Amino acid sequence: MNDPLKREVKPEILDSLPEDHPEALHNRRDLRLINVLMGNFRWFRRTLPGLLRPGDTGLELGAGDGSLGNRLLRSGTLPPGTNIDGLDLWRRPPDWPDSWGWHREDIQAFSGYDRYSFVLANFILHQFTDDELAEIGARLRRNARFILTCETARRAVHLRHLWLLKPLGINRVSWHDARISIRAGFIGHELPGLLGLSRDSWQIRCHTTQLGAHRMIAVRK
Repeated sequence: MNDPLKREVKPEILDSLPEDHPEALHNRRDLRLINVLMGNFRWFRRTLPGLLRPGDTGLELGAGDGSLGNRLLRSGTLPPGTNIDGLDLWRRPPDWPDSWGWHREDIQAFSGYDRYSFVLANFILHQFTDDELAEIGARLRRNARFILTCETARRAVHLRHLWLLKPLGINRVSWHDARISIRAGFIGHELPGLLGLSRDSWQIRCHTTQLGAHRMIAVRK
């Protein structure tokens, strides 16, 4: 009943929609709701303080509408002077902090990873194939002192959990893309392996929650 599924990476509907399309906007609302229900933003807020150092500058992969970065800033999680730049194909959100940078580029093509001491990724890495993750990992490993990721857990039970979201009014894009995301997600220590994070060089912890969040903390030794 809880066996892992075979990993399959397929296109998501959201990636084909203009960012101001009504269904895309509804999907962003749904994602914020899902993140709250799964406790993903709270997990980042709990985990970051023990890892940050004065002067750290971070990069959020697939920063989207800026929800995570804004939550971290407004909650007081970040020490003064800590910046997080966003990396996404979408335009800079209007409420993204003025002092933070925004790179409207593809994650695979971005050449500025060396500038960042930490990297955050929330519901984005599952969109890449194994080979693409190896390439991304090679770039992340160059300079980042730690990497925090929250992804989807690839188990059949979490597909059934999606039915609990139906009464909350999620739209067809969210329903379709959530199923695609789960089937492209991760189990065990797959993700650090795909990113090329060796235990000789990194302290790695992976954990899957009951609601299907697969979380990784990777800290350089």
